[in-house]
Amino acid sequence: MSLLKIHYIVNRKILILLFVLVGSQTFACDICGCFMGITPYFNRNSISLLYRYRSFNGYDGQNHSLFPTGGKFFIPAREQNSPITGHAGNQADYELYRSMEIRGRYFIISRLEINAILPYVSNSERYNGYTSSISGIGDVNLYAGYHLVQQLENNFKQQLIAGIGVKLPTGKNDFKNNEGIRYSSLMQAGTGSTDGFVYLNYIVGLGKFGASLNTSYKVNGTNSRDEGIANSTTSFLNIFYTQSVGKDVQVMPSAQFFYEYSGGEKYQGIKTGEHVMNNLMGGVGVDVFYKNMALNAGLQKNIWEAETDHPMSAGRVHLGITYNF
Repeated sequence: MSLLKIHYIVNRKILILLFVLVGSQTFACDICGCFMGITPYFNRNSISLLYRYRSFNGYDGQNHSLFPTGGKFFIPAREQNSPITGHAGNQADYELYRSMEIRGRYFIISRLEINAILPYVSNSERYNGYTSSISGIGDVNLYAGYHLVQQLENNFKQQLIAGIGVKLPTGKNDFKNNEGIRYSSLMQAGTGSTDGFVYLNYIVGLGKFGASLNTSYKVNGTNSRDEGIANSTTSFLNIFYTQSVGKDVQVMPSAQFFYEYSGGEKYQGIKTGEHVMNNLMGGVGVDVFYKNMALNAGLQKNIWEAETDHPMSAGRVHLGITYNF
């Protein structure tokens, strides 16, 4: 789920800040955090539109496709006729989690920012030849970040942001198929629980090069059915380089690494052992800036994952556009 900032100067502009942070509503994305991209602003308000896609496909010893056969990258039509079935190691099995998010950020004072995320989620699963897809408004995230360190005037720059937030149970949590059978908690648009989180984001820059490290810890509650998700931690490392293209355009390629851990699902306060997450991903991203606008894109593939009997993490993609004012 984070915020990063970069202030850049070309002929008097150099990079400073980045934007990263959390935020999600379905289980799989709930524990993976989120990278919004790099935005060229210094204490600027903004509104963003972000699309996130996460894929789980293939079991231990099988291939793990980011775009499995039959799965759709963009939000599909709703399918609710399929029966709910168990997993039996079929290579074609998958779980896909998508989120289209409206994000807003507003600076109350120069060092204090407040943020909101309103998501529309679409989740799909395929097991033993049966496919289900549901969509709906997800869980709203509200959080605030305070800029503890702002060293931005010299060639060497650094910034430290600390934040705290809450995820509210605004998403529907009782989707059922046509036979009246409720879908699993992972497939629901919302978790049904109120959760809290804290995060730290450290950014450092030297000339056109820079790096940011964002780490967060999330304390998850339970819903009315006594279902929950174990507390989780995520960390995101981003290494970037800024290049000018003409007078008004900046291009920033980056290498990205992401680690996530959660003890998985809980029922009546006891861990069930289902959907434990312990994996490392790596990939690339690019951010393009033109005046007050920024386009963000990134792709990460799985590098390592602990043993699990569920479809394994294949990777994730994000696409975003931000307007700063």
